[in-house]
Amino acid sequence: MSLAADTSFTHFTRTAERAANQVIAAYSTSFGLACKLLGRRHRQHVRNIYALVRVADELVDGVTAEAGLSYQEQCDALAHFIEETHRAVKLGYSSDLIIHAFAQTARAARIDHSLIDPFFDSMRTDLGERTNAPGTPLRFDADAHQGYVHGSAEVVGLMCLRVFMRDENIDDGDAASLQHGAGQLGAAFQNINFLRDLADDTTRLGRNYLGTSEHLADGDRMAWVGTIRAQLADANAVIPLLPRDARAAVRSALSLFAALTDRIEQTTVDELYRSRVRVPDAVKAGLAARAVASTWMELHR
Repeated sequence: MSLAADTSFTHFTRTAERAANQVIAAYSTSFGLACKLLGRRHRQHVRNIYALVRVADELVDGVTAEAGLSYQEQCDALAHFIEETHRAVKLGYSSDLIIHAFAQTARAARIDHSLIDPFFDSMRTDLGERTNAPGTPLRFDADAHQGYVHGSAEVVGLMCLRVFMRDENIDDGDAASLQHGAGQLGAAFQNINFLRDLADDTTRLGRNYLGTSEHLADGDRMAWVGTIRAQLADANAVIPLLPRDARAAVRSALSLFAALTDRIEQTTVDELYRSRVRVPDAVKAGLAARAVASTWMELHR
């Protein structure tokens, strides 16, 4: 490869990374804040993962429908996105900037089909193309919920873990603990989002991720709060096993979602069906600062 060709590819990749960063800036201030706490060697890779996941999620959460695509055209759009992602991971290139950025990360961190395929399976479920006719509400029993959460969230945590650990040498026991913690953190994040997005999921999207009944009860809400807290505790326990330059960011994200859980506990189901629970920006900043301080003290004991 000539120097000019190498420079062209590098320039294109940097452009793709900037596009991924714009996706995060547009869709998640919380995730963007946590990413800033990552070490430089991890930061862009995690942003690349988030951007691909977000674009896919938007594709099945109404963007294509609002663009006027028919149900079959929406399914075709998702199928094309999936096919292009697999092709890019294999070849190391895509003309789609977001997919190209993700492919660089996937190849660097060995993110393979075992993680990519379950994610896209969950995106297919959101369209209902396997189990429901268009317009039919989606309801998830316990098994369907677990399968969906594994694909939509646990594997994303595992993708990030592969980024963090790509240069590390750890024993099998620690590796298993980290994989469990990463999966639990992803599951906790997703279950929290299901609770805080009850209004949008049920009214606009016609989905009930938390059970087969039409309306969640307050007892159900509290049961999910207990499940989430157990998942967060499992994740928190393995943070010291992460590389030093990943711990503060993970602690910050975990602390934010723990704060969301506290707020959800104090919010009735009827309120959750009307509005989305949020953590004020000033509180987010404080949680991030405490995560940095806690990590610094841990590293300097």
